[in-house]
Amino acid sequence: MKFQPSRQHSEGLLAKQLRRIVPLCIACLILLLYRNAVVGGSGENAPSVVEKFPRKIWQSWKVGPLSFEQRDSERAKTWTVKNPGYRYEVLTDDNAMAYVEGHFGPLGLNRPDIVHTYRSLNDKIIKSDLLRYLIMYAEGGVYADIDVEALKPLELFIPDRFHERDLDMVIGVETDEPGFLGHPVLGSKSQSFCQWTFICKPRLPVMMRLVDGILAWLNSMAKEQGKSISELELDFDEVISGTGPSAFTNAILAEISKIRGEKTNWNHFHGMLEAKAVGRVLVLTVEAFAAGTGHSDSGNHGGKSALIKHHFHASSWPTSHPRYKHPVYGEVEKCNWNPECVKLWDANTKFFDSLPAQEQVKLIAMKELEDANAPRSGDALQDGGGQAMHPDGAVAIQAPFMDEADGWFAGDTSFEGDRSPEFAVPAEDFAVRPARKADTEPDTDPDAQAWDKNKQPKPAIKLEVKEAQG
Repeated sequence: MKFQPSRQHSEGLLAKQLRRIVPLCIACLILLLYRNAVVGGSGENAPSVVEKFPRKIWQSWKVGPLSFEQRDSERAKTWTVKNPGYRYEVLTDDNAMAYVEGHFGPLGLNRPDIVHTYRSLNDKIIKSDLLRYLIMYAEGGVYADIDVEALKPLELFIPDRFHERDLDMVIGVETDEPGFLGHPVLGSKSQSFCQWTFICKPRLPVMMRLVDGILAWLNSMAKEQGKSISELELDFDEVISGTGPSAFTNAILAEISKIRGEKTNWNHFHGMLEAKAVGRVLVLTVEAFAAGTGHSDSGNHGGKSALIKHHFHASSWPTSHPRYKHPVYGEVEKCNWNPECVKLWDANTKFFDSLPAQEQVKLIAMKELEDANAPRSGDALQDGGGQAMHPDGAVAIQAPFMDEADGWFAGDTSFEGDRSPEFAVPAEDFAVRPARKADTEPDTDPDAQAWDKNKQPKPAIKLEVKEAQG
């Protein structure tokens, strides 16, 4: 007798088959989504895996929120209070390694090179830069340095005419001074995006390419110095170009070019008057993320488009990663992108180079003597805190200069204080001060008199430079 399955039995078999097939279909869908997340689209309007930016705010610091100093706590609260619907998380010196292992180790993306490099690094600023990129690749959201204050809620960071589904990143211009592109010291830092605050969706190819580029750079520097990654010694410009704003900017420009299918350079972002979206990246004006820096038409923190305030106190890393400092005329960065000041610095250093070695030694000795008799560093202005994370924007400081015509050495060199915009001295206090013809000759120039009143420089020192004349 032939067996005829009942209707109930058939339905049971179908249910069993469905229970087997559904998980497989879900797994295939997840795999497809993951592949799209990693590989990314090829067109300018290729959509991301997620339509909205993750509602997460990330910061990294030495300690967790419960151990923050009052200053850090107050600034962190500006993010949570203004954005109550966001999750807030801080990675610390104690748990950051576990985070990297969890997301990039065997149970995560299985990138042992990333885990090994992060574990090997001893340079705190390099580690800090790398960590923010790893976080944003793994989970996305909003990253902000610990010394960044939110002025407005995140819902206002994207103008109404743009939609989250059409964007992968939100960034702001930090430095827009392409006129200095050819300068030997300032050129590489003259046009950049902020990386002290930015927003992105998870698993963006640009973030992983940035990370891979940093790993390759670290290995190259280690080979060049004949040291391990843990022993690397880097100067200020190497940090900026290797992991800081320059590295971040170059990676984003390359990614935008790839998405658009054509070369995209800084001309697209120079002199922006309003936000623009290029290659799924929303770029905000200088005032949005870098207000009050005193250059690049950065505006001020009370401006309509200002979204954050960077207080520049989070780290003293520049003290262990020195900038180029001329033995007599100091750091050109202190000109804060002021063309006249930079031109003067260039002329002074060029003139210095033209002097015989004996006269160069004299100038250096005079500068050292004046420094030794000057007030201690920061006596004029102090914030009691430290240095900027990437303090290219600051106040312009008058450097001593040599007048080629009569060989006079003039200018105040007593100030070496904090350079953050929060503690900036009014620009008129840093007007270029002309050299005096004699110690007793009064200054009739109003700007020079203002300089005398506020800065109280020492009398000019006469220096005979016979070899340089004629």
